[in-house]
Amino acid sequence: MSQKLTMVYWKGEQFWLGKVLEHPEIMTQGETIEELEENLKDAFRLMALDEVPPDYRTKEIAL
Repeated sequence: MSQKLTMVYWKGEQFWLGKVLEHPEIMTQGETIEELEENLKDAFRLMALDEVPPDYRTKEIAL
């Protein structure tokens, strides 16, 4: 499934910072714009799609 979203980004003091316009709670940073874009894709998969990469671990916790 391919989905198009809008990346909003700006240069901070040390890193490129950005967020997904359609999901402003999803924010991250990168040393380059390309790294920022990849980090935003990863953050979107984790937060909006609930996809867990195979090298991540999961654990149930009680609240």
